Amino acid sequence: MSVNPDKMDLPPRGELFDFHGVSMTHYFTDNWENVQNFQARPDDILIATYPKAGTTWVSYILDLLYFGQTALERQTSIPVYERVPFLELTPPRLHTGTDLVNNLPTSPRLIKTHLPVQLVPKSFWEQNCRMVYVARNAKDNMVSYFHFDSMNMIEPEPGDWKNFFQRFLDGKMVFGSWYDHVNGWWKKKQTYSKLHYMFYEDLIEDTGREIDKLCCFLGLSPSAEEKKQITGGVQFDNMKNNSMANYSTVPFMDFKISPFMRKGKVGDWKKHFTVAQNEEFDEDYKKKMKDPTLQFRTEI
Repeated sequence: MSVNPDKMDLPPRGELFDFHGVSMTHYFTDNWENVQNFQARPDDILIATYPKAGTTWVSYILDLLYFGQTALERQTSIPVYERVPFLELTPPRLHTGTDLVNNLPTSPRLIKTHLPVQLVPKSFWEQNCRMVYVARNAKDNMVSYFHFDSMNMIEPEPGDWKNFFQRFLDGKMVFGSWYDHVNGWWKKKQTYSKLHYMFYEDLIEDTGREIDKLCCFLGLSPSAEEKKQITGGVQFDNMKNNSMANYSTVPFMDFKISPFMRKGKVGDWKKHFTVAQNEEFDEDYKKKMKDPTLQFRTEI
């Protein structure tokens, strides 16, 4: 899948349109029949997130937990986006996500999605698959998404920060509203016991503790040495410098604009939000976040 972006004609940027009530682009809907008819297996693990909420981080943690000791060559030869395919992605001139998943040699298969809960293929629920959802506070998520849309040439043109800010509040983002996404999955957790809901801020605060919780959920018991290796390997700077984890081999991402892994911090929003924007955001947030049991931290 590694292609030199300088030698490849870049695809057109995605255009937003309404898809079953969710803003999407054709890069995530062109293969929809195969996505919806996807046949999950009982041991599949689905990693679900709103974009830029820690997807690659948790994908990498899970890959190391399951295969870090038994398939060492994977770590140095196969990028994480092929080890943990993106189910609904239909990238230009590359394999679809469903093809990549169906060709995975591993068991369990680790699969990632950004779909809101109501669009997840029904076979995942029918097979009672385990799911790991990662949520990130909206302010940092917005900033990260802005930089991501700037450098990812198949995402919609982000425009300037002011317009992007408004679009985020309005939910006019690929994969829809952040509010609908995090709340929809949180609500599902109340009725679906095989869903582990994680917070990006908790992972930053104490990665080892959150890996322990993950292991408990998955029924894994790595040795102290394995856990130490994994916790070290998934630190932000280590992943940012790891070409198998940092997406530097993806042909339609322009690292001259921004790296895929930019800062990995909590509170970076303070460098982007104006005082007026912060006030507007907080007012809007109060109206949209009605469930008192779902709490986010914007600093730690």
